[in-house]
Amino acid sequence: MGQMIEFDRPDGGRSGGYLAGGGQGAPGMVLIQEWWGLKPHIKDIAERLATAGITTLAPDLYRGRIAADADEASHMMNGLDFADATTQDLQGALSYLRDELGCGKVGVMGYCMGGALTIAAGVHVPDLQAAVCYYGIPPTEFADPARIGPPLLGHFARRDDWCTPEKVDALEQRMKSAGLHPVIHRYEADHAFSNSTRPEVYDAAAAELAWQRTMDFLKQHLG
Repeated sequence: MGQMIEFDRPDGGRSGGYLAGGGQGAPGMVLIQEWWGLKPHIKDIAERLATAGITTLAPDLYRGRIAADADEASHMMNGLDFADATTQDLQGALSYLRDELGCGKVGVMGYCMGGALTIAAGVHVPDLQAAVCYYGIPPTEFADPARIGPPLLGHFARRDDWCTPEKVDALEQRMKSAGLHPVIHRYEADHAFSNSTRPEVYDAAAAELAWQRTMDFLKQHLG
């Protein structure tokens, strides 16, 4: 089982996060929470990645706070400094995996708000080897997808009123116009279809297919 740890930020501050797995030279993953906070669901994904041999650190971007409902989650997400979270918390998590744990190749992966921050990390955090985005798109003025460094795998839902199909098409086209080659999958499902703790939107078949595609992608790019 994993544990809560603290790690250094580039600005000299400290952040907390959930660490699962370990092993010198193993690939690493920065796992980014949904807008609800660092809930058990995200910790379970960290454990699942660790079981697959990927040392995983999920930063606690809300500093211990968990949203009780969608209104509170929206308020907390809107109050998050995305630039600080990206360049400090996510960069710090990457540095911890590399410098303290000796991870080799490191990727970033996130869901919902974390999916948006995955793309942001791909733009603003250097030396990532893979990015896996689940139904999240950041504002272009903060993170232009045409500037993503690592290979990107995206999972999106056709019945999503946040990351709408039109926005997904625009994301893919912008990247391809810049000469990038994103792998974008679309599912006949709702937003958050991979969250098994939300039966109103969870789609087991889509979630399993997305996970298998993720594992294949990570094996290709992280080893």
